[in-house]
Amino acid sequence: MVINFYGEGCFKIQSGNLVVLIDPFDKSVGLTPPRMKTDIVLKTLSPIPFPEDENGEEGTQLISGAGEYNAKGVTINGFPVLKESTDKFLKTIYLVDIEDARLCFLGHLSDVPEPSVLEYLEEIDILFVPAGGEPFMEQKPAIKLARQLEPKIIIPSFFRVPSLKRKTGDLKIFLEEFNGPKGGCEKEQDKLTIKKKEIDAMKAAEVVALKI
Repeated sequence: MVINFYGEGCFKIQSGNLVVLIDPFDKSVGLTPPRMKTDIVLKTLSPIPFPEDENGEEGTQLISGAGEYNAKGVTINGFPVLKESTDKFLKTIYLVDIEDARLCFLGHLSDVPEPSVLEYLEEIDILFVPAGGEPFMEQKPAIKLARQLEPKIIIPSFFRVPSLKRKTGDLKIFLEEFNGPKGGCEKEQDKLTIKKKEIDAMKAAEVVALKI
């Protein structure tokens, strides 16, 4: 499995020839949108009503909202974050089982999920967590939640990167909160290439910060 980061909450998960894209954005955010052929696209923030013209490219399965899905051999479970959703948009947390590993995408989460959602977030291998603070979770609660969920790997999202137009916090704040003032990121790299057996061999949670 290979994981790439494009800024905000956008990640590409590649397993062989299969490509899963999480939360793609347009150029209005100030960053370069990812351009690639995708098999599955997940959106953790969905407008209501869902635009009829946003069904994805031919051959791409678009998943936007809660439910149980089996998309091209990938098992996906979406859980609605009802207390943060409105009549204009829906927030969703996803569990994605791929290559026997379980990935959890907290997406645009601003607060700790309700217990009815938390009870399903178990046995997580890789957790994707907002790490830049407002308008999403502040760093301390985000770290507390990450530790509560006990993933093997924590991958930050929604932090400040060059050219991003909106204001958000620096990743350094999240890392200092997680590791202490003298602690840096245990791994900072262009992409993460990892197998399930390597995840299982890890003895303690690691933060892996990916560059765009």
